[in-house]
Amino acid sequence: MKSSSAIHMGSAVALAILLTGCVTAPQPLYSWNSYQKQVYSYLKSDSPAQEEQILEMEKGMHQAAGTGTRLPPGYQAHLGLLYLNAGRTDQALAAWAQEKKQFPESTQYIDYLVSNMKKNGA
Repeated sequence: MKSSSAIHMGSAVALAILLTGCVTAPQPLYSWNSYQKQVYSYLKSDSPAQEEQILEMEKGMHQAAGTGTRLPPGYQAHLGLLYLNAGRTDQALAAWAQEKKQFPESTQYIDYLVSNMKKNGA
């Protein structure tokens, strides 16, 4: 007959194996895609054309929507700046409204951007 400690040890090992099989990799909170690369490119003097950056960011939005993940903080705000610089003010305002909706803590910054845009006649 097995000792009580051997039975407990066997049960603990079986439980550990069972629980290990149930663990799945955590899903990312946000879909970053090429966002960080696009911001870096935007800030560099030798950055690609605005339209290229816009297309890349829009592609990232579609990828996130396809996988059901959220865009990270600042994504829509940056896309709005790209739209504004390309003369697409309606799209800039829409992107900024989305940023405020998803991240209410960005309201003050987005309101500042909109105010500046109106002040500069865009």
